[in-house]
Amino acid sequence: MNRKTRGITLAALFAALAVASLYFASVWPTGQLGLTAFSSLFVTAAIIEAGIIAGINVFVICSVLGLLILPDKGAPLLFVLFFGYYPIIKSLVEKIGSIAIQWILKIVVFNIALSIILIFLREVILDLGEYAPGDIIIYLIGNAVFLLFDYGYSKVIWFYMNRISRYLR
Repeated sequence: MNRKTRGITLAALFAALAVASLYFASVWPTGQLGLTAFSSLFVTAAIIEAGIIAGINVFVICSVLGLLILPDKGAPLLFVLFFGYYPIIKSLVEKIGSIAIQWILKIVVFNIALSIILIFLREVILDLGEYAPGDIIIYLIGNAVFLLFDYGYSKVIWFYMNRISRYLR
């Protein structure tokens, strides 16, 4: 199988698995955040196995299909607003030599995504309008959780590359 065919096939496979994961996240509300984060691993797997274009394809396919066919739009929205594209950003940012710049860029991306999510929640879903004084706490806790998430995500990527990836090659 040539490289292009392999990339398309793996992207389609990983997109199907990610949409299935998003489906379970949409019908199982208590696991929505975890399963949505889990579905982002398929974007990462596509990047590792077939390159950044395959990862972008998986993100776009899952975003469109998730928003079109899933019964609850919460999980696909979380996927679109952060978890889906973060593996792509992470893979590009981690090519930069300086670890400090990597962390700064990741935190900036997370805070932009968190701001968009909060604006969306306030103005579209809850119709609250103005920001509350407690928003600083949301940002502090969110950044702390994000740092733990990124660290854990890196460990899962290491596990995938060293234990699972060799069976797909």
